[in-house]
Amino acid sequence: MTVNGRSRSVTVETRRLLCDVLRDELGLTGVRIGCAQGPCGSCTVQLDGEPVRSCLLFAAQADGHTVRTVEALALEDGELHPLQRAFAAEGALQCGFCTPGFLMLLEPLLDAPEPLTDGEIRRAASANLCRCTGYEGIVRAVRRAQAERA
Repeated sequence: MTVNGRSRSVTVETRRLLCDVLRDELGLTGVRIGCAQGPCGSCTVQLDGEPVRSCLLFAAQADGHTVRTVEALALEDGELHPLQRAFAAEGALQCGFCTPGFLMLLEPLLDAPEPLTDGEIRRAASANLCRCTGYEGIVRAVRRAQAERA
C-alpha cells in the first residue's frame, strides 16, 4: 500500500486492523484509537481520498490502496494545512484526542465546488465524536479554511 505518499510493504496477520498496523508497524501515532468500534471516528484516515474508520478495516484490505494519515496533512514545506491552522485559530480543539480524526474527515470537504453551509458542515462533523468542544469551533474552522482556500 502507499502510505502518506510512500510505498510501504508490511506483512501482517489477516486479522490485524489497519489502525494497529499504522500505529504499531509504521509509527503513525496520529491515528488514534478511541472506541475501537467505529462510532467515535478518532481513527479516521483517508483511503483513496475518502475518510474511513481504520479500526473497522483489516490492514489487508488496504493492499494496493493509498492511505493518508494526519501526519501527511501539513504542506510539503512543513507549514500547517489551512484546516490545521483554522482548528487552532477557532478553538476547534481542546484535549486534541479526536482532532486528527476530524481533520481527516473534514479535509476532503474543502474541495467542494461551492462553500459548504453550516448545516452541511455540522452534518459531516457529526460522524465523529468530540466530548470537549461542542462542535461550534469545528464549524467555524471549516468555514475559515474554506475562505482561505478560495
